[in-house]
Amino acid sequence: MSKLKLSIATGNYDRTRPLLDGEVHIEGVDPVYLPLSPEEMFFRAFRDTAFDVSELSLSSFAIRTASGTNPYVGTPVFPSRAFRHSAIYVRVDRGIGAPRDLIGRRIGTPEYQLTANVWVRALLQDEYGVKPQDIRWVRGGMEQAGRTEKIALQLGTHLQIEDAPAHQTLSQLLERGEIDGLIGPRAPACLEHGDGQVRWLFEHPGAVAGEYFRKTRLFPIMHLIGVRRELAERHPWLPMAVTKAFAEAKEMAMARLRDSSTSKVMVPFLDEALHGTRALMGEDFWPYGFAENHHVLEYFLRQHHTQGLSSRALRAEELFHASTLQAYRI
Repeated sequence: MSKLKLSIATGNYDRTRPLLDGEVHIEGVDPVYLPLSPEEMFFRAFRDTAFDVSELSLSSFAIRTASGTNPYVGTPVFPSRAFRHSAIYVRVDRGIGAPRDLIGRRIGTPEYQLTANVWVRALLQDEYGVKPQDIRWVRGGMEQAGRTEKIALQLGTHLQIEDAPAHQTLSQLLERGEIDGLIGPRAPACLEHGDGQVRWLFEHPGAVAGEYFRKTRLFPIMHLIGVRRELAERHPWLPMAVTKAFAEAKEMAMARLRDSSTSKVMVPFLDEALHGTRALMGEDFWPYGFAENHHVLEYFLRQHHTQGLSSRALRAEELFHASTLQAYRI
């Protein structure tokens, strides 16, 4: 039987590299891998259904699933996760010392529907009592002007959202003090190259995130892996084959990370950080699988609908191909 020739778009991470390097194979598939940035992957996947298998934004995926227009069906593979306490940047000269100081401020956002921003808004509301409508949102490109929402949104009139001036970026506005802060999955250029007028809202975001996890047991999911729906219908074995291969690649990456004989990345104290992470979050601190992540997905989907992004309240099961909801055991 000939293998399926499939295009597979994903980020180049330690947990995907065994696939990109050919160490792990997807059963029945002859892959063409395209290691791309999230922005390019998501734009092309949701605008043109450009890939057979793709890493996808969880927020965009939920919007399209709720509307019944999603060209992809999900697998419970989550290659990108992040605590987003470090995704809030503020001017140091505005007297913003705590989350509640964001009320009434002009805060930049690259796209309102970005998964990272959904998590930040949920964090601000549930943990600090700052609702989305308490903030004046300025929408635009982080480093390139003219960025628009990749998916059309129908947001309520209770929100205060304006577009950034033409030909100006959020990073420029923040550096010049024309906005008070910014939330987004990337650090603005002015944080690294500015004059010291921009900082994280939380001075020690990692410590705050650790307490957040202890309290909520939530490790935020950013992306999942989707399979083109038409392919999954024609080849119902494919979503599970993709799930198995990505899980094998993750386990291979985790084993390498635990090998402390030499540094895997150019970050000092990595072994200490890994030890602390395992003590806090357990041995499998980056779990794949539906049951293992059900509570995280349900929380996100509830927040997503409450924030006016998904047209109806979704159940976590609706995101995934039925064959991937349970795994066999021996």
